[in-house]
Amino acid sequence: MPVTDTHAMISGMTPALQPGAWVFCTMPEPVGLADAFALIREAEGMTLILPFDVAQAAGQDVSVVMSLITLEVFSDLEGIGLTAAVSTALAGAGISCNVVAAYHHDHIFVGQADADRAVKVLKALQQDASKS
Repeated sequence: MPVTDTHAMISGMTPALQPGAWVFCTMPEPVGLADAFALIREAEGMTLILPFDVAQAAGQDVSVVMSLITLEVFSDLEGIGLTAAVSTALAGAGISCNVVAAYHHDHIFVGQADADRAVKVLKALQQDASKS
């Protein structure tokens, strides 16, 4: 059952660093679609989130390598506050993030060098929410 309460979403988010390296790229015709984490259609073109090796093989710019953190709480699509809490906590630690919300979970992309630190920040946020 989806969680809608902000406090419950944060205290139950359980951030989990996923394996692999990811790259955001844009192209007129999608390459590597079967391996894509996401495809987003924008007015300027399609954005794909691809595994590093797939993006590299397709000749895409792979200079910004991201890690993927999945918040394992089943957050409701109409839930309020989870994205704000997560992005605020990461911003406070000087960590840039890109959030992709899907049906079951929210997914946070952070620079690969910041991945372990980002998980620590999010776990601290979760623990603080669990105490109150």
